[in-house]
Amino acid sequence: MLIRALVATALIVAAGVYASGASGPERVVERTPLPATPMTLGPWQGREAPPFRDDVVAQLGVDDYINRQYSIGGTTPVGVYIGYYASQRQGDTIHSPQNCLPGAGWQPVFSDRRRIGSGSETFPVNRFVIQKGLERQAVFYWYQGRGRIVANEFANKGWLMLDAARLRRSNGGVVRLMTPITSTPESAFAALEKFSTALLPHLSKSLP
Repeated sequence: MLIRALVATALIVAAGVYASGASGPERVVERTPLPATPMTLGPWQGREAPPFRDDVVAQLGVDDYINRQYSIGGTTPVGVYIGYYASQRQGDTIHSPQNCLPGAGWQPVFSDRRRIGSGSETFPVNRFVIQKGLERQAVFYWYQGRGRIVANEFANKGWLMLDAARLRRSNGGVVRLMTPITSTPESAFAALEKFSTALLPHLSKSLP
């Protein structure tokens, strides 16, 4: 209860800062379009997945995105969705995968939050196991932009309000990775972690 109260207080303070300082013009930042993300990431080779329908893109509110699959040879692929929002001031805010996946029929059966990577080069991710019928998939997702990676939904909203006031920027993105579970969830999570560390160095220019 104490942690929730502290988070709520922080969000109220952030909202006050946001309201007092985020009314000016928003800074435009230079960035590399997401489709420029390499198709070859270490041993993984990518291919484009079918693009989203126009109504889906409109519902997501993204300004730029990629929808791909990466795999090593004929191994189980990793589905990659990355969405970028140039501004989140006018109601087009990042859609949490926690809300989108159940809407597509996937139900979460396990979730936690971990730091992945090695040494000082670690970053937080949300981990999920989702299920639809007999099919199960492992999921990683995180929020990235304005110089940081965040997994916690509330922290991401707090930083968004503070950055809108301090930096006059509300741009940001969401990264979601999915792969079918063919043996155990932990082996699928291990595969996602390896792919994540190969992908991450290429994202800072597209999610500045």
